[in-house]
Amino acid sequence: MADIQVLGGPVRRGTEILTPEALGFVAGLHREFAGRRDELLAERARRRALGVLDFRADTRAVREDDWTVAPVPGPLRDRRVEITGPTEPKMAVNALNSGARVWLADLEDANTPHWHNVVGGQVVLRDAALGVLEHTSPEGKHYAVTAERPAVIVVRPRGWHLDDKHIEVDGRRVPAALVDFGLHFFHNRGPYYYLPKLESHLEARLWNDVFTKAQADLGVPHGTIRATVLIETIPAAFEMDEILFELREHAAGLNAGRWDYLFSVIKFFRDAGPDYVLPDRDSVTMTAPMMRAYTELLVRTCHRRGAHAIGGMAAFIPNRRDPEVTERALAKVRADKEREAGAGFDGSWVAHPDLVPVCREVFDRVLGDASDQRHVVPDGTVTAADLLDVASTPGKATAAGLRSAVDVGVRYLMSWLGGTGAAAIHNLMEDAATAEIARSQVWQWLRNGVVLDTGQRVTADVVRHVLAEVGAALPGSAAAVELFAEVAMAERYPDFLTVPAYERI
Repeated sequence: MADIQVLGGPVRRGTEILTPEALGFVAGLHREFAGRRDELLAERARRRALGVLDFRADTRAVREDDWTVAPVPGPLRDRRVEITGPTEPKMAVNALNSGARVWLADLEDANTPHWHNVVGGQVVLRDAALGVLEHTSPEGKHYAVTAERPAVIVVRPRGWHLDDKHIEVDGRRVPAALVDFGLHFFHNRGPYYYLPKLESHLEARLWNDVFTKAQADLGVPHGTIRATVLIETIPAAFEMDEILFELREHAAGLNAGRWDYLFSVIKFFRDAGPDYVLPDRDSVTMTAPMMRAYTELLVRTCHRRGAHAIGGMAAFIPNRRDPEVTERALAKVRADKEREAGAGFDGSWVAHPDLVPVCREVFDRVLGDASDQRHVVPDGTVTAADLLDVASTPGKATAAGLRSAVDVGVRYLMSWLGGTGAAAIHNLMEDAATAEIARSQVWQWLRNGVVLDTGQRVTADVVRHVLAEVGAALPGSAAAVELFAEVAMAERYPDFLTVPAYERI
């Protein structure tokens, strides 16, 4: 296998995953699709350079015609509670035992792609599929899957924008999405996936072609794979119908990935002027006009096409050592899930096992004995202006918000660089998406000279001062402070902070 090189070091049980046959399968996907992936990434840049978003004229017929996705397979008919988390053994066992209907096994934003995490996560997923997953902590506590009905596993591979530096085929890095999907599908035959950070129906078409080839190569019946697409970029919000249409034989639904969506809004319009400057992150709730339009369109699109609409994750998490924090978290999560269930969603995400009962209770009350509410197709029309109404978002840019963005960003990068991609920070579950919001907001405020509630203008000196104070309060944060400064203050905006961060691990 001279044309396939594994550059990562040894990983416990890695030989079970990195077999010649599995690597050959990944190499086949790479040779077939990496070039198209490159072209689509270039198209993203061209689209943003135009600075204009609207519903496409050339796909009007797809939006207006009557069609539906393939029937939902049995294991995915009831998705009222989904729990998200990385493929770390203890967290995987807890997720499978949690009572949630689905476990989003996250190889993406909740996972730092250290080589041992990439390969170790595949080991966990294989053990889970075989029903032999267990874990013993350093303290001797044993964890095993005991649930009568373990959560259905839906795997989220990394996005199209990342390459994996540990596997090269024909002298170039393999797209990380193909590494994650290829290794998992080869060993487990899937069949369920979450697809992150798509920006167009052409990227969905690429995934559909990957699925078609993968199934054919391994002798798996066409349509076995089912994908739920995260609508977590603002360009994708204008192509929901088209994305489902491209994947219609492999589609399961769409998810309202709210945190990445906010990141995408800031990113796309970062230099478009004051009408596109968002206030503090905490001020941008799902009741903001642009966010309400986004979720209304998602539910309507999904249900019109026979697909599930899955709600996003409330970041609040309980603290078993602090009853007051737990009480506030439960109340906020309950309100969030009540809003989603009332808006027509078929289920929603939580980030902690203790939140599963809250979400389940809310959706049980709305769904009753039904598995979903796909029969409910909301009335009304969502326009391009509705999706782009950033200026109507209530709230202000504040000094406290600036400090919070820097603090959360640095703390999260400390965690990420250390190998943990899902971090509890100030009683919120943070992942790469919220760190992206933090550094992008600082970049946007700095570029636009935003004036804070204190009357102070955001300048490079102001940001450096806040960074210095945050760094001084966090021992061992020098690398994270340096990286945050790079991705939040660079003259040229880095599209994803995980790209330069990846080269540091």
